[in-house]
Amino acid sequence: MLNLMRLEMKKYHLGSYVKRAIFANFVILGVMFMLLFITKIEEDPGLENYQTALTFIDSMVRAVFIIFASVLIAKLIIGEYKYKTITLAFMYPINRKKLIASKLAIVILFTFSAIILSNALVTTIFCVITESFKLIPDTLTTTIIMQHIPFVLMNAVAASGMALIPLYFGMRKYSIPTTILSSILIVSVVSSNTGNFSLNDIIFVPITLAMIGISVAYLAIRNIEKVDI
Repeated sequence: MLNLMRLEMKKYHLGSYVKRAIFANFVILGVMFMLLFITKIEEDPGLENYQTALTFIDSMVRAVFIIFASVLIAKLIIGEYKYKTITLAFMYPINRKKLIASKLAIVILFTFSAIILSNALVTTIFCVITESFKLIPDTLTTTIIMQHIPFVLMNAVAASGMALIPLYFGMRKYSIPTTILSSILIVSVVSSNTGNFSLNDIIFVPITLAMIGISVAYLAIRNIEKVDI
């Protein structure tokens, strides 16, 4: 399984996605400072404390990498079915279920790792700069950080499962645009913030969506022998 994952990552040059992920982090950072300065100019108490700011960072990071995951799914799975290149892979003496499982494992691990590491990077840079220039009228404490870590971990696990849902829509007609658009729809519904509230704050919503995503992946692996190529 690990060898299959290694071969898949080498085949699709997934190192380039790491560079794109780093670029996305700095875009998120830029958006955070832009929002911070806008709220100061308009005297809107949107980012008045670190708890709100860290929650907003986590929400943006998850949104970005759920969409990232759909791009990976489109690249690793949907595209191969669409352009019939999966037939070549199935000609090798490799179990089909293991092959698809390895592709999905890459998506899950990339999404989870990217969310954790991106949260750490963006949060660290944001907090260092805001503390240095006193941009937020609040004090960053160890307690705030320690309370935020389990929140980030739980959301990263849920998002990694949720990110698999677009596989269902993409596999229906082997459509790459549908795969990516479905992830954008999921993000817009779950992560949209209204009055500092989003559906993701209701604990059973991300858990349910994660379970749906895992079920989609399980069915994709179980039914791989029945799928027309």
